[in-house]
Amino acid sequence: MLTIIDKYILKRYLSTFAAMLLLFAPIGIIIDVSEKINKMLENNIPFVEIAIYYYHFTIYFTSLLFPIFLFLSVIWFTSKLANNTEIIAILSSGISFTRFLRPFLIGATIVSVFVLLMGFFIVPKSSEGFNNFRYTYLKGGGKELMRGDNTDVYRQISNSEFIYVNSFSPESKVGFNFVLEKFKKDKLEYKITASRIQWNPKDSTYTMYDYTKRTVGELEDKIEKGEKKDAVFNFDLEDLTPVVYIAETLSLRKLYQFIEKERSRGSSNINVYLVVLYKKFSIPISAFILTIIAVAVSSMKRRGGMGLSLAIGIALAFAFVFFDKIFGTLAEKSNVSPLLAVWFPNIVFGILAVYLLRNAKR
Repeated sequence: MLTIIDKYILKRYLSTFAAMLLLFAPIGIIIDVSEKINKMLENNIPFVEIAIYYYHFTIYFTSLLFPIFLFLSVIWFTSKLANNTEIIAILSSGISFTRFLRPFLIGATIVSVFVLLMGFFIVPKSSEGFNNFRYTYLKGGGKELMRGDNTDVYRQISNSEFIYVNSFSPESKVGFNFVLEKFKKDKLEYKITASRIQWNPKDSTYTMYDYTKRTVGELEDKIEKGEKKDAVFNFDLEDLTPVVYIAETLSLRKLYQFIEKERSRGSSNINVYLVVLYKKFSIPISAFILTIIAVAVSSMKRRGGMGLSLAIGIALAFAFVFFDKIFGTLAEKSNVSPLLAVWFPNIVFGILAVYLLRNAKR
């Protein structure tokens, strides 16, 4: 059962967090508009598309900086409680610090569930809209950058089949210098080469030009040649170079499926996709850790007042985001375990939360 004090603190927790979002989201939009207004005018972007972009931007921006907003909001209203000696009155009535913390944890649970569901279903769509707009209108050569490197593409499309394309055009659905190798028990069974391969969306087939198929025999090889040949393959030519932010745009179920498919193909970007997956679960957990730290830091009445508590809070919040970005990048660019890299900030700040909570109790 929630007491009057619990409801009072919980209401302040949620309302301050909501106010923080409503305060900083317009500031983020204004800053973004001031940076991109020239590009938008140069490209004559329709107002409707700009409005849709800023809808997606708001969701993307708030989800990205959610830890900072939450931390600052808890610091803010807890410092006000401390400065008004409300916390002293609550603890003096016989309520332990652990019991005092309960409505904060209930609030963190509500926020975590909300962020978790947003990350599963809403943020992926907004991430797609946000990134599509940026790469289409705001970046020079954005459509080419969207696909990353389209040259010398190697893929494993099954346990026994490998393909290579020297270059690939996503717009025309054409690959050049195509090679497919089929193995059987570590021995080459056949090899197909073509100077060009074209995807035919009408019947879901491929057309190969200057086609050659070499089937390896025990005594001699069989060679088949032709200027043009239609075929059906078990790969999507567009999947050879998925958009660089593809993992951010997928719902949880589709992300799991995509990762498994890319892992079976031997994708070199698998760590990038795993970082996105693990962050969907680690960020909501950070709500509890940051809430405990914020309460422990700001529950004491200080000479510096709210200003000192806010200064400490801002420093810790940006340190958390710094750790999160640094270790996320390490996992994407090196052999560091993505699971460890994503959860490392939570582990470090979790230990800090326990330490600060023990001192706050004293």
